[in-house]
Amino acid sequence: MILSPLTPISNIPRISLAYQKRLIKLGVKTLRDLFYHFPHRYDDFSQIKSIGELKENEVVTIQGKVTKIKNVHIWKRKMNITEIYVEDETGGIKATWFNQPYIANSLPEGTWVSLSGKVNPTKPTKVGAKLLSGTNINKGLYLSNPSYEKINKDEPLALRHTGCLVPVYPETTGLSSRYLRYLMQLFSPALDQIPDWLPEEIKASQHLIDLNQALNQIHFPASDKTINQAKRRLAFDELFIIQLYALWQKIKWQKEKAVKIPFDEKLIKEFVHNLPFKLTDGQRQSAWEIFQDLNQGQPMNRLLEGDVGSGKTIVAALAALQVASGGFQVAFMAPTEVLAIQHFKSVLSLFKKYDLSIGLMTNSEGQISRKGKSSKQTKKQLLDKIKGGQLKVVIGTHSLIQKTVSFNNLALVIVDEQHRFGVQQRAALQKSTINLCDGLPSSVPHLLSMTATPIPRTLALTLYGDLDLSLLKELPRGRQQIITKIVGAKDRLAAYEFIRQQAKQGRQVFVICPRIEINEDAKKENALPRKQVWSKNNSSPFFENANVLDEIKAVKQEAEKLTNKIFPEFKIAALHSKLKPIEKNKTMADFKSGKINILVSTSVVEVGVDIPNATVMMIEGAERFGLAQIHQFRGRVGRSEHQSYCFLLTTSPGQESNQRLRAILKAKNGFELAEHDLRLRGPGQFYGSKQWGLPDLSMASLTDVELIKQVRSEASNILQKDPTLKDYPLIKENLRQFKEKIHFE
Repeated sequence: MILSPLTPISNIPRISLAYQKRLIKLGVKTLRDLFYHFPHRYDDFSQIKSIGELKENEVVTIQGKVTKIKNVHIWKRKMNITEIYVEDETGGIKATWFNQPYIANSLPEGTWVSLSGKVNPTKPTKVGAKLLSGTNINKGLYLSNPSYEKINKDEPLALRHTGCLVPVYPETTGLSSRYLRYLMQLFSPALDQIPDWLPEEIKASQHLIDLNQALNQIHFPASDKTINQAKRRLAFDELFIIQLYALWQKIKWQKEKAVKIPFDEKLIKEFVHNLPFKLTDGQRQSAWEIFQDLNQGQPMNRLLEGDVGSGKTIVAALAALQVASGGFQVAFMAPTEVLAIQHFKSVLSLFKKYDLSIGLMTNSEGQISRKGKSSKQTKKQLLDKIKGGQLKVVIGTHSLIQKTVSFNNLALVIVDEQHRFGVQQRAALQKSTINLCDGLPSSVPHLLSMTATPIPRTLALTLYGDLDLSLLKELPRGRQQIITKIVGAKDRLAAYEFIRQQAKQGRQVFVICPRIEINEDAKKENALPRKQVWSKNNSSPFFENANVLDEIKAVKQEAEKLTNKIFPEFKIAALHSKLKPIEKNKTMADFKSGKINILVSTSVVEVGVDIPNATVMMIEGAERFGLAQIHQFRGRVGRSEHQSYCFLLTTSPGQESNQRLRAILKAKNGFELAEHDLRLRGPGQFYGSKQWGLPDLSMASLTDVELIKQVRSEASNILQKDPTLKDYPLIKENLRQFKEKIHFE
């Protein structure tokens, strides 16, 4: 059978059905996908030594003959230990594997093997001493769980799992790196059929190796140098296609026509003058950039990026007022009902002096307000008023992009937390911004996206290459720095007492948990041995042994515990995604009005929730959240003149997780923290590949600003020379495949 890179995995008879399913789970559907399933690290087993010269704790490869095999089953511990003894001309050594009894059959006596792993010290065994008297066995050395493969002593070695730089791949249950290496080598001839789509002039100017060479070296590396060369080429490829797509989108967008919204200086000055606070310099600058965009014949496509509490909503309100007062419509979309309702209330308060009809449309409710008078509306009534143009500002969730919604003269779309919408929803949004303008068929609305998640500069340059950026780095005047503490298990009672004192003073508290409720998986994880210690009044347990994981906190159970055992004197409520919308809205309204003292919630309060009286944010299992996400949680407090606090509760003994959390104590702002989080966790975990819909940037170094600049420059040059890419058919085909993969169209 002749195989090509496009051959489906399901059509290859040498891969069983069970393995096909596992490969598909990893996103491997064709041979090309297999070759683009890159290693995430390499084990350096390239140092080959004779047994007689081995030393403790070094990572080496030894080669010799299997002289004895033992398989021991320890019934009490339900464990199987496999031992083999290997000799070369300089001595012998033992290798041990746990719960892998099949190895005894794979490496029978007389087999020549290559073993790679760490040399460990141990006490000599009677069997070893008797078998290999005078060898390294008596010196107390052995290999624990080494990589292995059979070799032919009389033929040149072609090692795959030992004796070289061994690639380690992202795996799934039942699919090991060993099997993936086997497949890579088996099908490697098909690598030559993958066309090198990058033009020669770019490879020459950027000193990049050929694609075939890069793919070979990434899977079968000769040295660290060739790995780095391969990584740079493959990183360049991934970034190049993203930048090309972003710039292509920008060119396409700039060719559209948009209605001009002239700057109304008198209107805006009057609005700003009547605000109960002064705008920051960043708010003024961002608003001016938006006003200039609105006055152009091309549609605005701008991202307003601001740290937590930096005042993005007021900047968006300025843009909405300018457009709505000009007689056009504004659509303001939020990712959750809680946030949509909050925006609705904020805009009503800001626009109460203006004769503008403002509507709220979510899946559960609809409202219209004008000059402070609100009324409930059916969905049909809302749709009719939107279509008729009576509603000037419409605030809602993804319900605004349903096919049944038709605007009359939509001129501005504001999207809050755009990256929180799924890929399909963002695609529908892009299409809807073009198709919803019934009154203006030849124009498209201006688009203002907002995010409270600080985005590192490198990610912004890459993932938002089609957007113009406005940044808000200052906090409103009068805000105090939030005091943040990492709280271990032994200090939990002190944290509870502090919260009690804050609540007695009339302040309010958030408690964030990683889960809604304890499911079966969580129960298993919670079933770890730990020593439980009770306080003197037997009302609040904590765990004395901080070297074991505390239970994974869940909203339902935690709310019940806090109510019955810890804070019976206070009103406590739970908030999570499984509640009905009407229950969520009532809970948030009661919390905002002060009827609830402590709100136990999942991450649904991560963005947009504004409770000025809340002064304590307590995050359970803080090590389970990303730094940027914790920063968002922390931003829910510190919104008034009262000193606020953030407690990061953790019982994880891991040095890495504690190092991550300590970065929150040092970071001056969310932008600095985001850069740190990106370096520690990488782009996939930082934002989540499902939300982006982008291919895994496994090889791309998104902390390398210079590389991104070079990639962007090359992509821009290509599009300037040939906007339709007719002279670059391979690039055009890769761009088409990329667009299909991310489902943006």
